Amino acid sequence: MTDTAAARARLLEIIREKAIVHGRVTLSSGKEADYYVDLRRITLDGEAAPLVGIVMRDLTKDLDYEAVGGLTLGADPVATSMLHAAAAAGERLDAFVVRKAGKAHGLQQRIEGPSITGRRVVIVEDTTTTGASPLAAVEAAREDGATVVAVATIADRATGAGERISEEAGVAYLHAYSLEELGLG
Repeated sequence: MTDTAAARARLLEIIREKAIVHGRVTLSSGKEADYYVDLRRITLDGEAAPLVGIVMRDLTKDLDYEAVGGLTLGADPVATSMLHAAAAAGERLDAFVVRKAGKAHGLQQRIEGPSITGRRVVIVEDTTTTGASPLAAVEAAREDGATVVAVATIADRATGAGERISEEAGVAYLHAYSLEELGLG
């Protein structure tokens, strides 16, 4: 088994152990579900976060991009994990944060971090239901002058987000784990 395959297998184990919460919940989309995949329990976990970086970089390895980011808060630890995984591999990858709204003070930026103007970027997310958060990040990145090459998420809830992102944003949609892999489909 390769290091990447081992990282992918271990991350899946940790997600199943720590991130899947069974019971009736209301999702950010307003929809109700019988389970919740709380990936912040993973993306902010000392063992799992480095694995997130490895798995997500492997997922996007065939893409040409220079920076990763997305709508705060779900995307922030994913992007940072990828940045650190790249550095550990001797490569450079920048991360950025997309605010839900521009600041009313300071530089009044909606996107924080190294400039993405004129750069190729991947929008990342922890889990995707409706696609609204990554679509908002795609729009903000494009407004800032970036070329968005794809949206990549750790877990896809299989609720149409991929199709919506592909149709509305015109970019590839990638996910590391399906509901079936998480034991939920």
